[in-house]
Amino acid sequence: MSRFVVVPQWQGSGSSRAMQLVDGAAAIAGDLPRASCTPLEVPLEAGESLGSGVRRLSSLVRVREALERELADVSEPTIVVGGDCGVALGAVSAIASSDLALVWFDAHADLNTPESSPSGAFGGMVLRALLGDAPSRLALPTGTITTDRVVLAGSRDLDPAEVDFLAGSAIRTLAPDAFAEPARFGEAVAATGATRVHIHVDLDVLDPAAMSGVSQPVPFGPSVAEVVAAIRAVREVLPCAGATLTGFSPVSPDAAVDDLGAILRIIGALA
Repeated sequence: MSRFVVVPQWQGSGSSRAMQLVDGAAAIAGDLPRASCTPLEVPLEAGESLGSGVRRLSSLVRVREALERELADVSEPTIVVGGDCGVALGAVSAIASSDLALVWFDAHADLNTPESSPSGAFGGMVLRALLGDAPSRLALPTGTITTDRVVLAGSRDLDPAEVDFLAGSAIRTLAPDAFAEPARFGEAVAATGATRVHIHVDLDVLDPAAMSGVSQPVPFGPSVAEVVAAIRAVREVLPCAGATLTGFSPVSPDAAVDDLGAILRIIGALA
C-alpha cells in the first residue's frame, strides 16, 4: 500500500484545537513521497448542522462525497491521512461490503449518536455511522458493516451510552493490556469471518508519553512499538483493503517534528 490521500478535515472535531488538525495533516504529508500523495480540498467554512444534531454536517457531507469520488476508481489500497476521525466515513464507504472487517485503534469508541453525544462532534460518532446509525447523509446503509465485523482496540475513555451500546453488540473489544500479546489482534480479526480489513488508527490510541500531538490524550495507552506489532498481526491474517490515520494536532511545527518519527513507523506498518 503506497498511495495516500490527504484530507485535512477539522469539522468533525469537537476540540478547541480542531484547526491544528489541518497543520497535522500537512506535516504528515510533508514526510510522505510527494508523487504518492493526493491532497483533497476541504471546505473552508465550518458548515451547518441542518437540524441533524451533528455539528457542521453540511461540510462533513461534502468531504465524504469528495473522498468517495476520489477513491471510486482506485484499485490499490489507499491510506487516507486526516484530519479528524470523520474522514474514515468516506474512506470506508468507498470500499465497504459485507466481507469487510474494521479494526478501530482509538482511545475513544466513537460510538455515540446525535442523541447521546455530549458535544455534537461527528468524530465521536463515526464508527456508529459506519454501522448505519446516524443521519442518512452520514451513515452507511444498515447492514453493510455489522457489529460482528468490528474490532475495537485500545479504547479506554467511553461515554455511558457507548458502554451500553457495546454491552448489547457483537463488537470485539481489546483493552490496552491486550497489546502485550499482538497475536490476539490477529485472532480477533480472523474471528470476524471477513476476507479483508480496513484499519483505522486515531493517534490518541497511543499513550501520551508516546504521542504529544493529540487534542484528547488518554493515559495508559500502548506504545508505538505495541501498536505497530498489533497492526502487523492483523495484516498477517487478512489483506488490507485500506486504512485511515487521523487525529494529529501538533501545537507547533517543532512539536510536529517530535512526533513524526512515531507516525511514520505506524504508516510503515499500514503500508
